[in-house]
Amino acid sequence: MKTLAISTLTICGIDELPGNSAREVTHVLSVLDPDRAELEAFGSYGEHHRVTLRFHDIIDPRPGQIMPAPEHVGAVLRFGEGLRETAAARAAGHLLVHCHMGISRSTAAMTALMAQADPDEHEDGLFARLREIRPQAWPNSVMIGFADEQLGRKGRLTEALRRHYAHQIAVQPRFRTWMSDLGRKREIEMAL
Repeated sequence: MKTLAISTLTICGIDELPGNSAREVTHVLSVLDPDRAELEAFGSYGEHHRVTLRFHDIIDPRPGQIMPAPEHVGAVLRFGEGLRETAAARAAGHLLVHCHMGISRSTAAMTALMAQADPDEHEDGLFARLREIRPQAWPNSVMIGFADEQLGRKGRLTEALRRHYAHQIAVQPRFRTWMSDLGRKREIEMAL
């Protein structure tokens, strides 16, 4: 099992960013809504490399909102390639991936990064690792679909996502109502 050529992995939401400022974060992947103001929390972080992507956490088109697109996932994977390329230059590192709540876009991005770093790891193992990092993980299915395709996983990542959703609903039944209320009923249906 590889670890993205970095020793510590964290996923969080915006409200949790201040609490991570003392944790020696070296790399940050921010996934924000397009109209979200720049985050002040990073002013209290030490020196770190940060990439920001901007799109909405939706799985179907909505007027005035930006869908996750293949190029967004491509940018996530380029970020991961950069982590691999710079691994020899650091003894350790701490990757923090965040979105608004630390539940959907950030967990999809982290899944893509782990799948990229560990091409031979079984997909269910990737989602088990994801739950260890962020127990409330509910990855955006559109992003996972693009990662599946771009990483050549041939649908296996998407199938494992279905099993992950089923696990999450069994462990945290509130997801059924919550995701339905957010217009993501299709993801609930994937789990059934």
